[in-house]
Amino acid sequence: MSNKPRIAVIIGSTRPTRFADKPAQWMLAQAQARGDIEVELIDLRDHPLPFFDEAASNMWMPSENPEAVRWQETIARFDGFIFVVAEYNHSITGVLKNALDQAYKEWNRKPFTAIGYGGTGAARAVEHLRMIGIELQMVSTHAAVHIGGGDFMTVHPMGSNQPMESIEAHLKASAGTALDELVWWAKATMAAKAVEA
Repeated sequence: MSNKPRIAVIIGSTRPTRFADKPAQWMLAQAQARGDIEVELIDLRDHPLPFFDEAASNMWMPSENPEAVRWQETIARFDGFIFVVAEYNHSITGVLKNALDQAYKEWNRKPFTAIGYGGTGAARAVEHLRMIGIELQMVSTHAAVHIGGGDFMTVHPMGSNQPMESIEAHLKASAGTALDELVWWAKATMAAKAVEA
């Protein structure tokens, strides 16, 4: 059994016309190029979660909805997360917030980072995600990847629709730092949990 941290890249948008796949695939490739983690892509489209309607958080009682339980089981397999973040009205998407709300203990004491995109590189949405993560007892990396301004319009279909490689030079440093921090925190939290076991 591998002791490498298991990391999920979570696509946080489900719109039919979403842009998320492009940065998700790029970030997945950056993570896969490393030798110190195992990484898997998780798409919220594959998890048709209802709006949170349980009697309470699964921290206090088991969830009843089978999709919620399946989502919790999926999240529980991972040691850390990379969120692909679109910015909607200065925050994260509704589907991502709902997915975060559908689990609790499965997020606890695990690190995360983000790749965000939009006019401001999803800076406000990533900050909001960090606040939510704190409440879920998660650990945020300091670094994140932000695709904004001209870079965003270079790769977006409504702009030049160029491949991610055309702006890669602008993103590589922040992606490397974010992944380094994510791995450090994943190893630290895994070690701490092993001592408690």
